[in-house]
Amino acid sequence: MDARTFSTNSVTNATATRYDFASDNTAGICPEAWRAMEEANRGALVSYGEDAWTQRASDLIRALFNYDAEIYFVFNGTAANSLALASLCQSYHSVICHERAHVETDECGAPEFFSNGSKLLSVNGEGAKISPESVSRLVLHRSDIHYPKPRVVTITQSTELGTVYSVGEVRALGEVTKELDLALHMDGARFANAAASLGVAPEEFTWKAGVDVLCRGGTKNGLGVGEAVVFFDRSLATDFAYRCKQAGQLASKMRYLAAPWVGLLEGHTWLRNGRNANDCARRLAEGLVKLPHVRVVQPVEANAVFAEIPGPVTQELRRRGWYFYTFIGASCARLMCSWATTYAIVDEFLADAAAASASYGA
Repeated sequence: MDARTFSTNSVTNATATRYDFASDNTAGICPEAWRAMEEANRGALVSYGEDAWTQRASDLIRALFNYDAEIYFVFNGTAANSLALASLCQSYHSVICHERAHVETDECGAPEFFSNGSKLLSVNGEGAKISPESVSRLVLHRSDIHYPKPRVVTITQSTELGTVYSVGEVRALGEVTKELDLALHMDGARFANAAASLGVAPEEFTWKAGVDVLCRGGTKNGLGVGEAVVFFDRSLATDFAYRCKQAGQLASKMRYLAAPWVGLLEGHTWLRNGRNANDCARRLAEGLVKLPHVRVVQPVEANAVFAEIPGPVTQELRRRGWYFYTFIGASCARLMCSWATTYAIVDEFLADAAAASASYGA
């Protein structure tokens, strides 16, 4: 486990709120990204992405995937997903997604807005995964002009339930999308966690498996802000720069978006960060399953732990200062680990959870 520490939002006072497991968005910037930004802050540089830092970051991403992709940097995941999907669709098209997909549940209609109305068509599937069969059924059950024409399949890697598409699963989706003349988009907000889990080169579950466009997450991987939109099919990036400008996503001082990527990518910091988060999640899950009245309800394949925790136990944990989300259900908690999570933090939470669980059962 990578036990580096930096400026995080956690505190040691038990009476104050601790956000260690609320989200991987709550951690600070990792040291390598911070140092790169500090270096980029020296002197004056050309604006709007024409600087050397942006070129360097783009080249590092191309090297990571071993592919001459078209790269764009935007501020956040909603913009990355929405603008990428809009570049793949006309307004009369539709996008196939899982019913739990972030684009469906948490982006305030942004994909529809930026695509001028392309409809999201949701399917279900175990572990928040889309199957090739569900894609085929949805596409083939109607082809009349009164129905929004399916154009894109979007998948999340790792998923909203913390599961990871295997290389074979992505490849199968890539094959069915090509058979049906669809594009395949990957929401990779937690791409690093998926890569660490799979243990294969990133190219194996992206362009080699049929992914056309990837939104490669940085914020949840140790950056303060910023995502990269990676077009493996360059023809799909036509006029994408104009979309970014129109949507307010073209940074004038682009080096401040790009430089932290250099810190993240050089020396494989991105992968160490992903592994650390995953390792901490596994340790957390292993501790929780030993507690009475607590049940881990999803496979722990990346950096998320979903657990059923009785309401009184959750209340006691919050009284002790821990904050985490329970938006899945009345008793289901989502606990997220980040690059900055340590075994010590995990063990501290588990000790409090054990005490709260014991009190509940007394």
